[in-house]
Amino acid sequence: MSFTLEAGQVVGLMGDNGAGKSTLVKMIAGNFRPSEGTMRLEGKEIVMHRPVEARQHGIEIVHQDLALCNNLTAAANVFLGRELRRGIGPLKVLDYKTMYRRAGEIFKELKSETRPRDLVKQMSGGQRQAVAIARTMLSEAKIVLMDEPTAAISVRQVAEVLNLIRELRDRGIAVVLISHRMPDVFTVADRVIVMRRGRKVADKAIAASSPEEVTGLITGAIEQV
Repeated sequence: MSFTLEAGQVVGLMGDNGAGKSTLVKMIAGNFRPSEGTMRLEGKEIVMHRPVEARQHGIEIVHQDLALCNNLTAAANVFLGRELRRGIGPLKVLDYKTMYRRAGEIFKELKSETRPRDLVKQMSGGQRQAVAIARTMLSEAKIVLMDEPTAAISVRQVAEVLNLIRELRDRGIAVVLISHRMPDVFTVADRVIVMRRGRKVADKAIAASSPEEVTGLITGAIEQV
């Protein structure tokens, strides 16, 4: 597998179950180390042993299950593990006011109707995605990896999530969209990469491909392009 990501570009990553998509993304996110080859970011080789190191390089991931705490507010989830504190020396308390304000600013930037004080358990699928995406924007992400963000949500919520992806792209962030939903990829992606049995079989501009061709590549009816 060899490919490039460009700032402000959405790349659809497609393939059947077991094609290698998740393994590839986990290597980019710092969960796995590649057995060979190199990864470069802005021309410099990077080696990562843990996900926190990927985050330090500006690589964020939105997991399929979103990894949110249902009993907490949207703002608390955005800052989970990165809470802001105020005070002097060891006498510090959580700075809820600043966290609510900053979370609200991020939701506004994403053009999302999600409110910082709302509990996640009361949110729609689209709003939950907004919370997960907002979390990636705290650290000025350069690359956002999204694993099946439109799975198991309504048509209206799918449109909301695709708009969130466009907002990331317009902010100059590279987005890798893992999806089985052909319409979503062809609606929002600039390029599509297809994997089969651990290998890349296509890397094309969306305008130069078609759902029929991608389906053939996924199933093996078309060998490689």
